[in-house]
Amino acid sequence: MQDTRILLVEDETDILNLLKYNFQNQGYSTLTAQDGNKALEMVEDYHPEAIVLDLMLPEKSGEEVARVLKTKESTKHIPIIMLTAKGEEEDRITGLEIGADDYMVKPFSPRELMLRVQAVLKRSKSTEKNRSDQWESEGLLVQFDTYQVFIQGEEVELTRTEFDLLASLVRSEGRVLTRENLLDKVWGYDFEGFARTVDTHMHRLRHKLGAYSDWIKTVRGIGYRLKRQ
Repeated sequence: MQDTRILLVEDETDILNLLKYNFQNQGYSTLTAQDGNKALEMVEDYHPEAIVLDLMLPEKSGEEVARVLKTKESTKHIPIIMLTAKGEEEDRITGLEIGADDYMVKPFSPRELMLRVQAVLKRSKSTEKNRSDQWESEGLLVQFDTYQVFIQGEEVELTRTEFDLLASLVRSEGRVLTRENLLDKVWGYDFEGFARTVDTHMHRLRHKLGAYSDWIKTVRGIGYRLKRQ
């Protein structure tokens, strides 16, 4: 892990030092920033493998930083875990809309944050492919090797998490995937009480799929499955 660089962006010094201690203790190389502008400079100069990003920052907010990074070709692939002092649904959805791969609400468990970072790193480095490099049906095209989705020839901008959710459903077409299955497949963890995370991401994915949203069926009390109309 020594060559794995994690950028920690947090304006509260005590929290930043706690994060730095825990990540370095696990063998990660850590970079730090306490405002949004400095965070963007650090990304440009050092190209971290993942970013832990506080939402409330001076200069530029975490939301602004994430928007900049997710719209640039050179940085949009970097996983972002958003930290927020608020746990309301609106704040979580905001994080997902701007491309955050995961989020945690303060106060948080350093151990759980570490597991989530390990999970997004594993996903970002994964080269696993399906037997076929793509799946297509009635104008919906999923390209597994390039992580792209097209509707009637037009590319749909999905976050990595949204793509992984869709890919999991496509590869298990017709079969029900429980929320716990999806947490394990997509996030790489299964913490009790975090199944709501799946529902929030699935809501965003359905919205982006437009007319194909009905293909994702909710199995009440269990999870989801992909079933073409």
